[in-house]
Amino acid sequence: MKTTIMQEKSISFAIQIVNLIKDIQQNQKEFILTNQLLRSGTAIGAMLSEGEFAESNADFIHKQSVALKEANETKYWLIILYKTGYLHSDKFNFYYSSNYEIIKMLISSIKSLKQKNKN
Repeated sequence: MKTTIMQEKSISFAIQIVNLIKDIQQNQKEFILTNQLLRSGTAIGAMLSEGEFAESNADFIHKQSVALKEANETKYWLIILYKTGYLHSDKFNFYYSSNYEIIKMLISSIKSLKQKNKN
């Protein structure tokens, strides 16, 4: 199975999120916010995987757009965890920048795909 760089990054990010959640839940006993982050942080790659078998170009763009929405929601939960003291600045910066890199890739991909569909 051949994966794209974006898929590889989203899988790696999902694994990092799972490990972060395990750490926060075990050591800080926070479950509500972390479950939200777990859902959105792992959904990015799931949407990209769904797009692999999209029924059309429009469906593929839609799956990537949903992945972008999930990445944006992940950003929100990271900020909330940081501002409530569950996530310290060094870890926050790491996860935030990893997520932001995926967001930039998704935006670029969606713009490019939409442009191709116009031509």
